[in-house]
Amino acid sequence: MLAQRMMQQSARRLAAQPAAGLFAARTPYAIIASQATSNQRRCIETAKLSSAEATDAILAKQRLNRPVAPHLGIYRPQITWYLSMFNRLTGIAMSGPFYLFGLAYLAAPLTGWHLESATLAASFAAWPAAAQVATKFIAALPFTFHSFNGLRHLVWDAGSMINNKQVWVTGWSVVGLTFVSSLALALY
Repeated sequence: MLAQRMMQQSARRLAAQPAAGLFAARTPYAIIASQATSNQRRCIETAKLSSAEATDAILAKQRLNRPVAPHLGIYRPQITWYLSMFNRLTGIAMSGPFYLFGLAYLAAPLTGWHLESATLAASFAAWPAAAQVATKFIAALPFTFHSFNGLRHLVWDAGSMINNKQVWVTGWSVVGLTFVSSLALALY
């Protein structure tokens, strides 16, 4: 609405000027909103600008009047924030090594690496038991979390369990199921 009014006023001013003035060199104009705000209307004025510094000064003055959005630090943290963040991080944590291993597997014949399943299983079996469990737990954690949280999001997409209490319960259920299932996968 404001842009339409500005265009109308500019067109009226151009039409009111003599014909020779239409093609003459012009001084740049800046739009200044006046403080009169009766009936939620903003009156527009123009001012001649002498340089780019004047334009920057007007823009800086206008930026000071803009509302500032509240920062996240003023809100109380919620479980949905953390689970959303970790869902994205676990997606990255799983896809990155997957692509790297795929590229290494393709390059293995050229480089002489042995990335066959039998070689990987034999070298992993030579590790101490504690290192095997820890490695399997670390590998299972992002997979199980991403899977359970993905199921939670599918339930939300179906339009159920969206009220605050159910979101809280399902969030902590995802966290609990993630650790229990990761530990079960690591121990077996």
